[in-house]
Amino acid sequence: MRTGAALFVALIAGAAALAGAGQPRGGRAPVVDQVDLPHSYYWRELYLPQPTTGPSAVAFLPDGQELIYSMAGSLWRQRLGTTEATELTHADAAYDDQPDVAGDGGSVVFTRYDGRAIELWLLWLADGREQRLTRNGGVNVEPRIAPDGRRLVWVSTAGTGHFNLMIADLSPAGLGNIRPLVAPRRSAIARYYYSAHDHAINPSWSPDGRTVYYVGNAEIPWGSGSIQAVAAPTSNQTNVRHLEETTWAARPELAPDGRRLLFSSYHGRPWHQLWLTTPQGAAPLPLTFGDFDRRNARWSPDGERIAYISNERGNTALFVQEFTGGARQEIVAATRRYQRPATTLALVIGDAEGKELPARVAVLGSDSRWHAPAAALLHGDDGYDRTLQPGETRYFHCAARCELVLPAGPARLLVWRGLRYRPWQASVALRAGARTEQRVTLTLQDLPAEFGAFVSADLHVHMNYGGHYRMTPERLLAQARAEDLDVVYNLIVNKEERIPDLAYFQPAPDPASDAGTLLLHAQEFHTSRWGHLGLLHLAEQFLLPDFAAYRHTALASPWPHNGVVADLAHAQGALVGYVHPFDWEIVPEREKSLTHQLPADVAHGKVDYLEVVGFSDHKATAQVWYRLLNLGFRLPAGAGTDAMANYASLRGPVGLNRVFLDTGGARTPAALSAALRAGRSFATNSALLGLKVGGQHPGGVIADARGPLPYRIALRSPVPIGHLELVHNGRVIRQFDLAGDRRQLDASGELQLAAGGWLLLRAWNDAADPLVLDLYPYATTSPIWLESPPPPPAPADAAYFVAWLTRVITDTRASTDFNNERERRATLDYLESAQARFRRLASTPGGQP
Repeated sequence: MRTGAALFVALIAGAAALAGAGQPRGGRAPVVDQVDLPHSYYWRELYLPQPTTGPSAVAFLPDGQELIYSMAGSLWRQRLGTTEATELTHADAAYDDQPDVAGDGGSVVFTRYDGRAIELWLLWLADGREQRLTRNGGVNVEPRIAPDGRRLVWVSTAGTGHFNLMIADLSPAGLGNIRPLVAPRRSAIARYYYSAHDHAINPSWSPDGRTVYYVGNAEIPWGSGSIQAVAAPTSNQTNVRHLEETTWAARPELAPDGRRLLFSSYHGRPWHQLWLTTPQGAAPLPLTFGDFDRRNARWSPDGERIAYISNERGNTALFVQEFTGGARQEIVAATRRYQRPATTLALVIGDAEGKELPARVAVLGSDSRWHAPAAALLHGDDGYDRTLQPGETRYFHCAARCELVLPAGPARLLVWRGLRYRPWQASVALRAGARTEQRVTLTLQDLPAEFGAFVSADLHVHMNYGGHYRMTPERLLAQARAEDLDVVYNLIVNKEERIPDLAYFQPAPDPASDAGTLLLHAQEFHTSRWGHLGLLHLAEQFLLPDFAAYRHTALASPWPHNGVVADLAHAQGALVGYVHPFDWEIVPEREKSLTHQLPADVAHGKVDYLEVVGFSDHKATAQVWYRLLNLGFRLPAGAGTDAMANYASLRGPVGLNRVFLDTGGARTPAALSAALRAGRSFATNSALLGLKVGGQHPGGVIADARGPLPYRIALRSPVPIGHLELVHNGRVIRQFDLAGDRRQLDASGELQLAAGGWLLLRAWNDAADPLVLDLYPYATTSPIWLESPPPPPAPADAAYFVAWLTRVITDTRASTDFNNERERRATLDYLESAQARFRRLASTPGGQP
């Protein structure tokens, strides 16, 4: 048994080789990066199939008494009224989903994701033969067989990178005469979350095979589109049947009688439920109710039942409901007949003293697939290195003891618990029919106590945000404990027209919190123009509306700008921070568009922290941060993952990006707020950093930095670190050599500084590490402030923000979206006064406020 990062790299690289998954290019890249659409974290989760431990999609067999459904990466067959399911497919290093049964019951078309592309396959039920239908290397999803069994419609990105609706002839030989059913087109209207290229998704056939219903977004700015219909196979007419904002999951399906059109919607509520309209687009009526999601619904062949996927218990589950009366039964696979010899793995996780600990676990089976306990929420990373892995890492959270069933043979195990423990890894041999207990001992590697008594917090989490699962405060806190995370800030925010977690908002900690782990409900203010804000510790109320500058809506106005929102939050005693700031180096003169308001709000004293480590490029964000620090703005470092905790495919997990706050060990909201505001912090996705200079920690002030300044530093990291540096006013003044496994260092010495300003410690790597589910490892302390001697002038930094705000002001003057001249003038006055301050800094000796 070996441990360490090298082992996991070797293990997953070996799995990639076994799966034939070697790629010519290396480095971390987004999942299904052949899709050319913005905001991949939305469509990947809300639209594409994801391997969940519970059922994910379903279809009836022709007799209406049996179902074929996808679960845990395979297709399963089960008769209603029974608890036994038979596994129909099980491919190496691939996951099957979205089955659709032919009208004669002889075959099933489905999707298969192999870590690179999603292709269509056909399963012949009589003999289990599998037949590949597409080989285009794109994303091919939502296949539907025509009632006559001779045609197939589906959605494909092949050749374009966009979700286009395709149709083909279907025969025992495969697909022929492949062509678009809806012609690709571009919309003239501006869209923020969606591409200029229109999409056509969620297809289904009318019972007579003459019409295909789908969702299209031609000239629709928000939501994934309206329910439409197109004649097949002529493609000569498209009619709007129902106009409503939907989010990827409407999936309209006409009843066998041709009179009732079933679809999923969250209209007027925060959760998807089932609705009915007519082919003519009659006013819709809700069929189901509840504070959870019902999606992926299918009619039974006789129209008397509806099968659907629900997340009412947290994980995905399959139900069949009587249309009349609403009686329903859950389809539970209590007994599973696997295709391959199976085995049971039991994990017991603890520390060196024998104390049991919850943790995050990834298990790669002998089939090169990721496995989890049957009831666990399985999560997938949003990127990976194709040269090392057969697909993105998938993991679950284990409450110290957990069991899972997987194919017999060698399995690879990886266990994490936040950043203070070293990852544990091993390869184990599992015998068919046996139960193997594996004990996991995690090693703590904390910072020395002299550097502070820290509490860890993720400042940016979304408990529910439209994903596959239904998260609750209890489930979210269980994830936090497994990640060794002390505090979670649930930033409640809109997703299109809904605000999923609004009912949970309260100024006090959530009642599910305990002495060790705290859940605080806060707010993210959305704007498609100025940049997003985190509003922490609101003492009275949630700010409404929760968004601004949503073009082509009644809330199109850029008012209120972020400075106004900050004032409203500060009036409640809240902290205001900019979240997930920048994905690339900002060069004001070169940007296609630049409306980000950060420099104006910093100049006006509205910003209390910056997510230096977050859902953005940490180095690019730090470069902007350094310029602001050079101008004397004391802006602390924060960190937040922007994890959508109820996603199956997410940037995460919770606590991936976290800030360590020196509160003296206190976990009260007041102590957290005070430490963050004062900058007694370091932000990280990997290394723990300790810094002490002249007797001061980060956030502290050294009145006179002349003469030798003694320093002490410490680094503890779960992964090897490439660079460890002291940075003074944006320049590296000392580099530290890391030896051995490059995961630990203690050093001391003296500094001779010729100027004041600021000083911080940072650690970073040039490239990604498979043990850190982020762009690359990065950590930084907040600054220590040096008041004397005077800091050097920074006229170039001031001029940089003058140029930045010139772009923002020019764009604001051109905007026609303000509700009135008062809003427009107040916004311009605010921006211009901020720019004037930077102009003064550019011309003031010393370049300081």
